[in-house]
Amino acid sequence: MQAILLAGGLGTRLRSVVSDRPKPMALIEDRPFMEYVVHELSRHGITDIIFAVGYKGSMVEDYFGDGSQFEAADGSGRLTIRYAYEEELLGTAGAIKNAGKLVTEDRFFVLNADTFYQLDYSRLVQMQEQMNLQMALVLREVPDVSRYGQAVLEEGRLIGFNEKTTEAKPGTINGGVYLMTRELMEDIPEGKVSLENQMIPKWLGEGRLLGGFVNDGYFIDIGIPEAYFQFIEDVKKGVVVW
Repeated sequence: MQAILLAGGLGTRLRSVVSDRPKPMALIEDRPFMEYVVHELSRHGITDIIFAVGYKGSMVEDYFGDGSQFEAADGSGRLTIRYAYEEELLGTAGAIKNAGKLVTEDRFFVLNADTFYQLDYSRLVQMQEQMNLQMALVLREVPDVSRYGQAVLEEGRLIGFNEKTTEAKPGTINGGVYLMTRELMEDIPEGKVSLENQMIPKWLGEGRLLGGFVNDGYFIDIGIPEAYFQFIEDVKKGVVVW
């Protein structure tokens, strides 16, 4: 299966410790963070990767090339890697639209290249098929949803997304992993568009079939120095296994 990895952000919050490269290329034990993400995808048979790149994107391509030098973790062969460059910042949905010209399948995964999330990707596929979803996504539980924006499921259907609350309470938020259909992608307009703030709320309002599940696997977003150093420690301690 195919996946789009969103790697076009500027990574300004991590610049104090990683200033010479795109955020997803931050080094972890001599490997860029994004290689851990790609390796994890390949465990689940997702070996055709499209990098949506922008800021210093050539550094990503110089390292990963066409993917043929990387063995898939599931033993299925080599990776296939291609690149969709952004001339300007397009937002998450805009980046998906731009990378969509390289998508050859009717459904594909989308995830952030600066986030590592351990989950069963086949569960998303099964859920999408069983419920005929146009998008299946992964949520995660947090102790305080007021810091983010709440996402709400009811019997597997997404009924609320990015809902702001001032009440400090536990709940579920968007985990940033999606399985979406080509049909849904084609509905994204050209230009700078947010998936989280514009398209998903729009699709919910239109009654589109969106759903998902809550996953409790290891999760980290290396957007800030503390999280970056935490991931380095977790790799050293074997919490994250190569």
